[in-house]
Amino acid sequence: MNLIIVLPIIVPLLFAVIMLFFWKNIKAHKILNVIASICSLAVAIILISNVNTLGILALQVGSWQAPFGISIVADLLTSIMVLITSVIGLATAIYSLGSMDEQREKFFYYPLLQFLLMGINGAFLTGDIFNLYVWFEVMLISSFVLLALGGKREQLEGAIKYVTLNLLSSAIFLAAVGILYGIVGTLNMADVARKIPFVEEKELVTVVSFLFMVAFGIKAAVFPLFFWLPASYHTPPIAVSAIFAGLLTKVGVYALIRVFTLIFIQDTNFTHTVLLVIAGFTMLTGVLGAASQNDMRKILSFHIISQIGYMIMGLALFSPLAIAGAIFYIIHHIIVKTNLFLVSGVVDKMKGSFNLKKIGGLYRYYPLLGLLFLIPALSLAGIPPLSGFWAKFVVIKAGLEIDQALIVIVALVVGILTLFSMTKIWNEAFWKDDPKGNENKIIDSFSAIKLSKKVLMFSPIIILALITIIIGFNAEPFFNFANNAASQLLNPSEYISKVLGL
Repeated sequence: MNLIIVLPIIVPLLFAVIMLFFWKNIKAHKILNVIASICSLAVAIILISNVNTLGILALQVGSWQAPFGISIVADLLTSIMVLITSVIGLATAIYSLGSMDEQREKFFYYPLLQFLLMGINGAFLTGDIFNLYVWFEVMLISSFVLLALGGKREQLEGAIKYVTLNLLSSAIFLAAVGILYGIVGTLNMADVARKIPFVEEKELVTVVSFLFMVAFGIKAAVFPLFFWLPASYHTPPIAVSAIFAGLLTKVGVYALIRVFTLIFIQDTNFTHTVLLVIAGFTMLTGVLGAASQNDMRKILSFHIISQIGYMIMGLALFSPLAIAGAIFYIIHHIIVKTNLFLVSGVVDKMKGSFNLKKIGGLYRYYPLLGLLFLIPALSLAGIPPLSGFWAKFVVIKAGLEIDQALIVIVALVVGILTLFSMTKIWNEAFWKDDPKGNENKIIDSFSAIKLSKKVLMFSPIIILALITIIIGFNAEPFFNFANNAASQLLNPSEYISKVLGL
């Protein structure tokens, strides 16, 4: 049964390698990419079902007993993240069939997409902190190539900024790993959690925790380490932007949640207060950056940053309700943010631009697209009864329960400003008349696109919008799942005993 844990890593790797054997056959790449995504989704469903039924699962690679070997571990948080990754992977795979240009497809776009998903799943599943570093590097390499694929000047500029800051993050991460190993003599996360309370140099432990906070903070794009994100996420093709927006920063958030609920919990009054301050500034700077933009993708990119602040707020409050809220928020945001980027891609196909000042009149000719934008946009802003309302409600309620009024006020203000940004996109792109007065020309141009490609672009948008509605109208089971995952995180004894075989 434990072998199911490693399949989310093996499946995308296997299909990526198979694609390389058909390196000239783009049609085979497309088919294999969709099959790989479907298989990954099936594996993720089986994994979360087993973890929910049997509890935490652990596999020791090569039968080397922990903490001496490599541990692959799946708890509820991990299985949730793997499942949501597979959903986004499938949505992106389908959307890519209708939107990706032939030039990028020839340069191994589809194998690279599977290698990226492999790296993301590996980061979620590893139980060893050094191997977390390794999976981060797999992600970095894959994402850098996807970002630069096409070779346009703005892409290369964005890719250089992206990779430079992420390499800095990797260097800090590696330094932190080395110091941590020097302190406790192990890098297995369960073993570190068991030994670190007995370390005498408490100040050194706090310093190491801050190194991890900086390293993962860069990956998560928190204040003031977020500058690489709005400088790069608007440059690649929209399918790449969408999967980056949905998943990459959440790996950093996941890593922060993992180490600051399992390992660095000896001085929460200090470390988690710092995280709370970071969360507040992340929310504010992200939403203010979005308000100042007129490019649809840049607005959405800055909103990734502001919404990360809510997740870090949940971690920093460090109560069962707050951690559950952070997990629920991650689920909601991955779906919504990916969908908003996919919608922006359709807008660009119709109007030939992401600049809000240059486009308009979409709702008159394509009311369905307007509706498909409003669902994730209003959810992002926290309008009831969509998923974003419940996500914000839980995190804010957790803040009120422990008398953190200031961060609650910040969260509420940011929610209002988020609504302002989404209304701005609606008014400019959908409601106002086209400033160029060329609606008919653009509509004819979009109508010329094959129906099959339109279906491939619209179907993942519709599915993700339906998921947002389902979560909103049926939030209780999703929240219960998040609550159970939070309980596991705040009571790590089961995790430690399953990994170490105690």
